Amino acid sequence: MKNPSDTDDRQRKILILSADAGFGHKAAARAIAEGFRVRYGDRCAVSIVNPLDHPKAPALLVSAQDDYDRMIQQSPDLYRVGYEASDGAVPAGIAEQALTLMLYTVLRDILAAQEPDAVITTYPLYQASLAALRGLSRHGRPFLTVVTDLVTVHRLWFHESAEYCLVPTQMVADKALESGVAPDRVEIAGLPVNPQLGEQVDRAALRARLGWSNDRTVALFTGSKRVKKLEPVARILNHSGLPLELAIVTGGDEELRKRFERAEWHVPAHVYGYIDNMPEMMQAADFIVCKAGGLIVSESLAAGLPLLLAEAIPGQETGNADYVVKGGAGMLVNDATEALVQVFHWLDKDRAGLADAAGRARLLGRPDAALRVAERGLEVAINGPRPVSRGMARQLPRLRELLGLSGEA
Repeated sequence: MKNPSDTDDRQRKILILSADAGFGHKAAARAIAEGFRVRYGDRCAVSIVNPLDHPKAPALLVSAQDDYDRMIQQSPDLYRVGYEASDGAVPAGIAEQALTLMLYTVLRDILAAQEPDAVITTYPLYQASLAALRGLSRHGRPFLTVVTDLVTVHRLWFHESAEYCLVPTQMVADKALESGVAPDRVEIAGLPVNPQLGEQVDRAALRARLGWSNDRTVALFTGSKRVKKLEPVARILNHSGLPLELAIVTGGDEELRKRFERAEWHVPAHVYGYIDNMPEMMQAADFIVCKAGGLIVSESLAAGLPLLLAEAIPGQETGNADYVVKGGAGMLVNDATEALVQVFHWLDKDRAGLADAAGRARLLGRPDAALRVAERGLEVAINGPRPVSRGMARQLPRLRELLGLSGEA
């Protein structure tokens, strides 16, 4: 394998494929793009595309993406059952064939238009079609998979044809190996977050710029319409009598933002809607109150920020919560009272517990993950694809038949 720092300095085109199901997939894609910019500047031209925005994208997958938030909010247990039931080898294999049929033409058109040197996917539904394109079409390109959950991941993430499967933790690496990915293609890189989170900052200056005080413990709240338990936690901390300051980001939940703006605050409080400086806020805060999504957890750990997890999606996010709790970097609470008790413990004895949790968060954090993905991405773009695996070669005649391909696609 050539090293990305070798003398071949032709600009490489990198295509990142993502989706809008939740925030984590697209946010990881943006972090990877920033990693390429920081590491390689103009040496790489990076594009982010959502194949489900393509006019030929199947309505079934488009609606599933659009209904993700509604399913999570209204039927979390049903979502968990479906997620777990489809995670076996047989159902996942059936799903891969179906996804290949539905997405082959979409991805063929996108790759033909983009002509990338390498493809990176941060969404688990594209791998089978990318593998089919590798074997069947002149538009095939080498691809890398970047897994965006810390512990509990679906088998669809893993395909033997990926040049690399870049995973966030050892637990996910183990599942990749169990799913048939070759050991030399699995690498623990971390979950990509904005590289800025790993930078050393002058916290006092940063707080002054944000309008936050330096003599209080700042709790950063991150919410959206999918997060329902932030409000009671904020209200109980508001009435706790503790030396706190609250920075509350409501995202797209305008109703929540307006309720917070009308609230009577007994501690200093700052209420925000959409923001574009979350890394700065994380670097300036003392702890974060959020849900156990893979991205927000990874960002918080990268910033050395203890986590007070107000909720976790059953199945998909409970593993993330366990990872934080077992690592000593935070706590998953069932209600506002438990949250208050945890904050009391953190602030006791001159904030010794909070300092310990922050140190443990830094040990778990991987602020360089996006840079490592960029390094592997450029390596693959320079070297090109490895030969098609024997397993994939055996599948090609059947795939050609299923797709109705009489010649080269």
